[in-house]
Amino acid sequence: MNCKEALPLIHEYLDGDLRGAESIQLKEHLLACRACHETFKQLEKTDALVRMLPSTKAPSGLTAQIMSGLPPEKSRNSWMNWVRRHPAASVAAVFAVVMFGSYVSMWNNDAGLMVQGTNLQEIVIQGDTVIVPKGHTVNGDLVVKRGNLQVEGDVTGNLVVIDGSLNLASTAHISGQVKQVDEALGWVWYKIGEFVNELTS
Repeated sequence: MNCKEALPLIHEYLDGDLRGAESIQLKEHLLACRACHETFKQLEKTDALVRMLPSTKAPSGLTAQIMSGLPPEKSRNSWMNWVRRHPAASVAAVFAVVMFGSYVSMWNNDAGLMVQGTNLQEIVIQGDTVIVPKGHTVNGDLVVKRGNLQVEGDVTGNLVVIDGSLNLASTAHISGQVKQVDEALGWVWYKIGEFVNELTS
């Protein structure tokens, strides 16, 4: 909370209209900000003095005249109102943030070679290098993560290399798409696309 946001809340607090989280935020701000704390003390004294004055009746219509001259109040919680009006979009946004965080975490925590596909008996693994030998065919998609992929034969699906290198020999034939993902953000988009494909298929 900044000082500009705190001033109208101080007035609400002194009027007894401030409750809940905003009241707690204001108190925390007043403890941290000396200038706002001094302003609060001065307004509190002024309020006490005004309350001690004998009450006099204001002329009729004065309140309505003053209120009509004030600019319209801007809603401080416009984003909260938006969240209340659009709960599905709010849940989707929170879900997206959680998914993004979990995928970035998976990117950082996973350090070993991972090979995924339906026809893996046609590949050879030597250390961190995955080889599709010449004359061999991998039917379906092939995904290699954190390794080097060397394709000399055929792949009848998509080929995805994540955080690794790809070497296609002149004898290689890929019938699907070839994707190379080298950054955490690319990995997140890849996983989200994979998730959406699972939902739609």
